[in-house]
Amino acid sequence: MLAGCAALERPAPCVCPPLPKPAPAPAARFDPAPFDAIPGWRSAELLPSARAFAAGCAAIPEASPLADACRSIAAVADEAGARRFFEETFAAYAIRTAEGEPAGLVTGYYEPVLAGSRVRTERYRYPVYGLPGDLVVVDLAALYPELRHMRLRGRLEGRRVVPYYSRQEIETQGAAPVLAWVADPVELFFLQIQGSGQIRLENGERLRLGYADQNGHPYRSLGRFLVERGELPLERASMQGIQAWAQANPDKLSEALNANPSYVFFREREAGPGPLGALGVALTPGYSIAVDPRHVPLGAPVYLATTQPLSDAPLERLVMAQDTGGAIRGAVRADFYWGTGPEAGALAGRMRQQGRLWLLWPKDLPPPK
Repeated sequence: MLAGCAALERPAPCVCPPLPKPAPAPAARFDPAPFDAIPGWRSAELLPSARAFAAGCAAIPEASPLADACRSIAAVADEAGARRFFEETFAAYAIRTAEGEPAGLVTGYYEPVLAGSRVRTERYRYPVYGLPGDLVVVDLAALYPELRHMRLRGRLEGRRVVPYYSRQEIETQGAAPVLAWVADPVELFFLQIQGSGQIRLENGERLRLGYADQNGHPYRSLGRFLVERGELPLERASMQGIQAWAQANPDKLSEALNANPSYVFFREREAGPGPLGALGVALTPGYSIAVDPRHVPLGAPVYLATTQPLSDAPLERLVMAQDTGGAIRGAVRADFYWGTGPEAGALAGRMRQQGRLWLLWPKDLPPPK
């Protein structure tokens, strides 16, 4: 909220005092690394990675450091060509935190499919909201470049910009257009966390939903809330564990959901090959990740070395930074996109382990700062 400006209640022009500079994001370190030092690089299948990179090139502007690589990818037709392309075009950098830590959290996400209806019925009672008309988005990047990754959300109250409604207030007031109705409030909650999904209507049609905006409130983890309240042990705080808890504790569900004041609004999307990530292209199951764009440029190839969910089996592959997320913060942090439907959801819901990241960046350019 622009407290120094929005609180003025007089007809004279409002002159905002300079905003204090936000605390900078903790810096990332990019340490040069030979390809042979990357776990599993020599055995990795790179043609699917090349296809995912090529898909992202549709959203890469001509002025981007990745533009030359995007022009070259069109010539890649087989596995040998893909390996040659990545090794000759890019240099590899191990991503570390400012303190030098090489490992960070890797989670998973997916595109859920919910049963629903265009109209409210006894079964389908929970609304999926579209973008409300009174949501105001304040973008200060033109005046304050250091705020380019920060947008303020609010609403007008007279001449003042005040915080937008919280989750509890939105659920109570219902002041937004309804796109569809669903049967399960927990599934709706997870649909918002994923940021996109599909509604399977009773006539067999599919309504594809994409992220429209958010109410501006900070995201609070439902799993962490339940653990802190002693409702769930840490090892059961997965999506599946939370759903089981909700079924067993319907009287406590509303309080638990409202502990996360953040709320996501959706828009209808045309049918396509998959949900759109923040880069603006369809995500590729198993080859797209969400990152913190303050550290990892969108569109860049990133080698991920982690493990399969609830397993010691390695998950090592070259993926593409094509999405972002409210909970994806930090240099060594990734959210792995598994795909669409319940099988992808089962994998995503169990994924929470440590991993390492390597940025691939054009050879003739220094790594991003």
